[in-house]
Amino acid sequence: MANNYLETLYAGWGQQFVMDEILFEAQTEHQHLVIFNNAQWGRVMALDGVIQTTEKDEFVYHEMMVHVPLLSHGSAQSVLIIGGGDGGILREVLKHPTVKQVTQVEIDQQVIDLCKEYLPNHSAGAYENPRANIVIGDGVEFVNQTQQKFDIIISDSTDPMGPGEVLFTSRFYQGIASCLNEGGIFVAQNGVSFLQTQEVITTAKRLAPLFDQASFYTAAVPTYVGGIMTFAWATNQLAHKNVALATLEARYQAANLQTRFYTPSLHQASFALPQYIMEALHNG
Repeated sequence: MANNYLETLYAGWGQQFVMDEILFEAQTEHQHLVIFNNAQWGRVMALDGVIQTTEKDEFVYHEMMVHVPLLSHGSAQSVLIIGGGDGGILREVLKHPTVKQVTQVEIDQQVIDLCKEYLPNHSAGAYENPRANIVIGDGVEFVNQTQQKFDIIISDSTDPMGPGEVLFTSRFYQGIASCLNEGGIFVAQNGVSFLQTQEVITTAKRLAPLFDQASFYTAAVPTYVGGIMTFAWATNQLAHKNVALATLEARYQAANLQTRFYTPSLHQASFALPQYIMEALHNG
């Protein structure tokens, strides 16, 4: 009989997956990791009781995390990824021909190795790409110590608990601000806003002193249950948030992107926030 996996992100409510087959389970140096098969979602990876990614819907998250900042910028050559060990962010970034170099800082080598083995479609060969430079280390230390500067920085972290917690701190955001090129853009996973509203408020408060524009955009990712997910957005170039649709469409065509979720129209619409988020930010 198959076991069930109960997600424990919220105290009073959650979601459950049938584990048709457990492919791998272990306590790594940093976290408890399990990868299993599910009839509805394909292969699923969870860390410390929280669903991280599934084969079936990962494209929604990864396309929105990558193509919104890159096509808003329009000429990004250097990209920094913090986290993202499954390789999905790296895969999407490398689709952009303007990008000459990508540095990815992931704290847990085992996550990369296991995802290459059990979730190979996430990275789809991205780790072997000569434009990719993989650093195993602490993301907070990296952004505070590096001499490099980047056009785009993407923080693909777990939720703010366990190893991912430091990636929501002011020290991390200060490091981000210091290694972002002029006109650069920072984006980060910021939780499901209806259930994690405080996370949105806290992030806004911490980013606001460091950037001329600290905002959010959204997408609904089916397995991140509870409604829309918010992505933090921070930049000193205000025009990036309001790129004309025709310009986005031209950039999309020029990059020759093949996407399953992202469209230039959806890109524009994703910055429209529901009233409850705007009120929380105003009152917070």
